[in-house]
Amino acid sequence: MSAEISQPFDECQPQTNETAPTLSRPGLLVMDVDSTLIDEEVIDELGVIAGRGEQVTAITTRAMNGELDFLEALSARVGLLRGLPSTVFDQVYEHLHFTRGALELIGVLHRHGWKVGVVSGGFHEIVDKLVADAGIDFALANRLGVDGNGLLTGELNGEIVTKATKSQALHDWAERIGVPHEQTVAMGDGANDIPMIMEAGLGVAFCAKPATQAAAPHAINQRDLSLLLRLLRA
Repeated sequence: MSAEISQPFDECQPQTNETAPTLSRPGLLVMDVDSTLIDEEVIDELGVIAGRGEQVTAITTRAMNGELDFLEALSARVGLLRGLPSTVFDQVYEHLHFTRGALELIGVLHRHGWKVGVVSGGFHEIVDKLVADAGIDFALANRLGVDGNGLLTGELNGEIVTKATKSQALHDWAERIGVPHEQTVAMGDGANDIPMIMEAGLGVAFCAKPATQAAAPHAINQRDLSLLLRLLRA
C-alpha cells in the first residue's frame, strides 16, 4: 500500500464562505473510499484478477454515473467475483494508493480535534486495512461472503451500504461525538454520495462524476485531498 501516487493534476478553485465549518472547533469529515480516499476502485481491481475486469468496470462506470440502480449494479459485480480465494484482498491491497494529500488531511483534522469516517459501497476486507493505516476513526462498508473453502460466494453478507446508509452514518457519527451539523463535511465522487454531500454542513464533490458535480455545493477537481482544508475556516 502506497501513501501517495504521482500524476498530473487539474486546476482546482475551491471557494470559502463565512458559514463553512471551522478548524477552531471539533468537527467530522465523512468520505467515500474508492476514487476518493484512494485512487482506485477496489471492485474493479478484483474484477481484473477474476478475469472479468472489463465487465466489472463497465458496470461500475454506469453505476457511478447514476445510470444503474446501485444495489443491482453491486450485486451484478459481486456475482462476477465468485470463486476468488479470500486471500485476494491482500494481493489487491498491495497495489492501492491513498489519494494525494489524504494522510496530510487526516493528520491536520486530528490535530484540530476532528474525527474522520469513511463510508463505502466497497468491502470491509479492504476498508479495515485502510482505516488502520490512515488512523481513521469510523468506517462502514459491505462484507463479501466466503464459503468453507475460503472462496468468495459471489454474494454479500449482512446489511448493504447504500446512499441512504451513507447519509445516515454522517448523522449517527456526528451525534455520537457531539458535533453539530454545521461542523460536518461530506465528500465523494459518485452518484450514491449525493445524499450525504447534500446533508452535510459542507458538501464537496471530489473529482466527481457529472451528476455529483452538478448536485454538490462545492467541488474539488484536482486529485489532492488536502485541498479540502482551503474550504474550512481557520
